[in-house]
Amino acid sequence: MTVDEISVGSPAASADGGRPVPQQVSGMRAQARVATELRTSPGGRQRSCVSTLRSQAPLALRLTRAKAREPWAAHAADIARVSLAAGAGGPVGGDQLILRVEVGPGSSLVLSEISPTLLLPGPRGERSATHVRIQVAAGATLIWLPEPIIAARGCDHVHNVVVDLDEGARLFMREELLLGRHGEETGRVTQRVSVRHGGRPLYRQDIGIGTAGADTPAVIGHHRAVGSALIVDPSWLSDPPSARALPGDAALLPLSGPAALITASAGDNLELRAQLHAGLTALGPPWDPGR
Repeated sequence: MTVDEISVGSPAASADGGRPVPQQVSGMRAQARVATELRTSPGGRQRSCVSTLRSQAPLALRLTRAKAREPWAAHAADIARVSLAAGAGGPVGGDQLILRVEVGPGSSLVLSEISPTLLLPGPRGERSATHVRIQVAAGATLIWLPEPIIAARGCDHVHNVVVDLDEGARLFMREELLLGRHGEETGRVTQRVSVRHGGRPLYRQDIGIGTAGADTPAVIGHHRAVGSALIVDPSWLSDPPSARALPGDAALLPLSGPAALITASAGDNLELRAQLHAGLTALGPPWDPGR
């Protein structure tokens, strides 16, 4: 199911065709949308500006400054920066959240998060869901730096991300998933990522945590944290990065297209973040935030 197939809070029609009858729903329904465009001042200077910023609790979008070194962003000027803050706890079982991101032609957006996301069980055992739909136009750049998702015991969550990149678009997308809080069994999470580049499939990843067989060596084994960083760089069309092993259980893998994937599994979030950073260091500028 993609974000376009989700109906949030829409009333159902009555049987006799009269006034709509409100549906009884459990959990919160919320949407948020951010869009950017490239504007030119009277003096001819170009800058990326936020043209749309709308959100509903628990999704809260705010204009912010950089809070740490960012991949690629140090090599560009006039970047728009927005952070997603938690306006309430969760998602809790039964919640349905939708985030739309649109990066207009030639503009650049750094989208970050203020804090990790804690997935919690609902009072009736319902499944929660977060649907993210991203569109990045030609010549545009999105640097997406979400904080870790923590699957608390008893949660049941679907995290679905669909990304459409035009030719010439640039993308950095990080994902980190922690299997429960300290000393806690993990909940159930299904994470799906689908990326298209120029209308063609570029990357598809499905992972199920807390399901039968997830703790086997073929999936995550004994690890408590799993994550990845997907980088799409038009400059790699003629000179793609090479595959290499990274420290720990991590690797840098070139994809069929101007893209590379850093994938890692670790014992905790600190180790996981270090492994992903090692992959960026291997890529070098402009993706290494330390250089």
